[in-house]
Amino acid sequence: MTEQRPAVEYYFSFISLWSYIGSLVFQDIVKRHDVGVAFKPIDLLAVFAAGGGKPVRERPPQRQAYRLIEMERWKAIRGIPLVTWPKFYPADPSLGHRMLLAAVRDGRDVTAFAHAGLRAVWADELNVEDPDTLVHLADANGLNGNDLLAQANDPVLAAREADLTREAIDRQLFGAPFYFHRGEPFWGQDRLDHLELAIASKRPPIRP
Repeated sequence: MTEQRPAVEYYFSFISLWSYIGSLVFQDIVKRHDVGVAFKPIDLLAVFAAGGGKPVRERPPQRQAYRLIEMERWKAIRGIPLVTWPKFYPADPSLGHRMLLAAVRDGRDVTAFAHAGLRAVWADELNVEDPDTLVHLADANGLNGNDLLAQANDPVLAAREADLTREAIDRQLFGAPFYFHRGEPFWGQDRLDHLELAIASKRPPIRP
């Protein structure tokens, strides 16, 4: 019997800081273990609201200050460019998410595009609400940007995006990134080592 390929459901948003910080590390795990990834972009602000969380600028000053320290730490640990307060944050990532879902529907590999959308916000200070920017990001990462932009108007993709957000809320997500492997949740890029261990060890999943 052929051994089943490991799979991970990846809930993220282009405006998720921690999804960006963990993005390349997650890609490395996927490559090392030949993981199949289900990319699930979500409306992060809706998930925050459902879980009792608040957007960054509405959080207590103490939490905002500590977040900046953590950003500098992880910037050094991961060796990545990172802007503390990006020019276009928070932007509405819905159009880019729908373009990504269009590419998924077409059977395309969206790994590079997913990372490019994150990097656009958190390192390159690009506006992911701008269609031309998104077309360029898609083209630069092996996709047909104009085709995906045209598809993004499909109501089916808008419904898919909304369904994924409802799915995230129903599964009790409260932030991003969230990774699910065999039904077991892993919250945050700082739990990627836990995720990799679960994949590599093939241990039984821990259920909520």
